[in-house]
Amino acid sequence: MMKGQDLHALLAEDVAKVEGLFSVIETLAGTAVELWHKIQRAPFADILGSAQHTNVQGEEVQKLDELANDRMKERLGALPAVAAVASEEDETAVLFHSNGTLLVCMDPLDGSSNIDVNIPIGTIFSIRPRRQEGPVSETEFLRPGSEQLAAGYFMYGAALTLMVTVGNGTHILTYDPDAGRFIAHAVNARIPEKGKIYSVNEGNALQMPEGVQRYLQHCKSSETLTGKPYSLRYIGSLIGDFHRNFLKGGLFLYPPTASAPQGKLRLLYECAPMAMLAEQAGGKAWTGSGRVLDVVPERIHQRVPFYVGSARMMDELKTFIG
Repeated sequence: MMKGQDLHALLAEDVAKVEGLFSVIETLAGTAVELWHKIQRAPFADILGSAQHTNVQGEEVQKLDELANDRMKERLGALPAVAAVASEEDETAVLFHSNGTLLVCMDPLDGSSNIDVNIPIGTIFSIRPRRQEGPVSETEFLRPGSEQLAAGYFMYGAALTLMVTVGNGTHILTYDPDAGRFIAHAVNARIPEKGKIYSVNEGNALQMPEGVQRYLQHCKSSETLTGKPYSLRYIGSLIGDFHRNFLKGGLFLYPPTASAPQGKLRLLYECAPMAMLAEQAGGKAWTGSGRVLDVVPERIHQRVPFYVGSARMMDELKTFIG
């Protein structure tokens, strides 16, 4: 694997082991390019703002949420390898091909509440193997994240960025509009072992467990791993916050609160893929009681508390809430 390779050359050896895996990643990438262009022109195309209804999560659906969800399902459903798709926007999994061998979980447009203020948003995906043959069942998704074949996200910002892993390191690519390809600029990227950033919605601090509150106070003290207070950086877009912390070193926290005792982020298509990306780069992901990738979901929209980032910062956090 070398810097400067395109997506196919970068992943060819690893994805060849699983039939249909690269076609799914390639299809996600092609759809992401289309969405990126749509987002750039959103103010002129009447696709900003609310769709005037809520999703299964009880969250207000944005017009771009619907567009992203529909486009992704349309493209993925055309692939014979895709047995089913579980999306944040759909109450139940969408079943496609009974002979398919792959399951796709996705958040089609993460951070959509930030669309109107031009903060980075994106698409998170997780690709898993089927464990049975014949008719597809939603229960097939209820397997631990350790079984993921691939995970990643597309970040729609000034540039279109892809962070991806197929279980052999985490790689960062950027779309080159002139070449029409994603080009690798960080192969086997690593999260700094320690950092100076913590990312959390601190407005909810008084609703958080006492251990988390003590840790947040610690972050403001001089007794941190860096020997000085950490910097609070939080924009409320999981992809944006994770990406910054991945590059610079930091810890993202979404603990349980009094109003969301199970946490807010969804295990299958938010926490598990981010956890795989982090672990493949030397980072850690934790629920407050165990490794994220070991959790066996009980339903496709299950929420869990989520902590992810630099390894030594995670170890420090655990001394407060472990």
